[in-house]
Amino acid sequence: MTDEQGPHLDDVAQAERITAFWDTARPSAGRTSHGGAVGERSENVVPPPAWAFGDNPALADELLGLVLAGTKTATASLVVEYEDAAEPAPRKGDLSILLDGRGEPRALVRTTQVDRVPFRDVTAEHAWREGEGDRTLESWREGHERYWRRTLAGTAHEFDPSLEVLCERFKVLYSE
Repeated sequence: MTDEQGPHLDDVAQAERITAFWDTARPSAGRTSHGGAVGERSENVVPPPAWAFGDNPALADELLGLVLAGTKTATASLVVEYEDAAEPAPRKGDLSILLDGRGEPRALVRTTQVDRVPFRDVTAEHAWREGEGDRTLESWREGHERYWRRTLAGTAHEFDPSLEVLCERFKVLYSE
């Protein structure tokens, strides 16, 4: 289920679909389960975090399409976004389930590298790996500045080129 804000992640039916996806995708991550046996490690049974790119269903679908096509192998987020949400920042080795704009699980990815740099120091190589627009650093900066100015509106933060960005690389392990 979605609205203008994106998928509802607290939906019981969606949680069941994410769990079913994880059951299918889990072996691709080298995680096996013994049917919830006593003493089984929770990381083998409990799905990793599930999230969608962007801040609206159309953007989520567009960016997921780039991932599924093999064009997008990186993403970027602001450190303050994690701090404000009191969520841990991505780390090398983390697993994530990528959702489409309707909140449906579509891909399992593993984070392979995370670099923390000021916005102004994001590299052309990272911009290319994100696969968006014409894949240039100039296009990346313009699009991400516009996006973060929009998403930071109404928060305690304003966009500034010194804001720290998490430049995350990932590998698709499984997709539907």
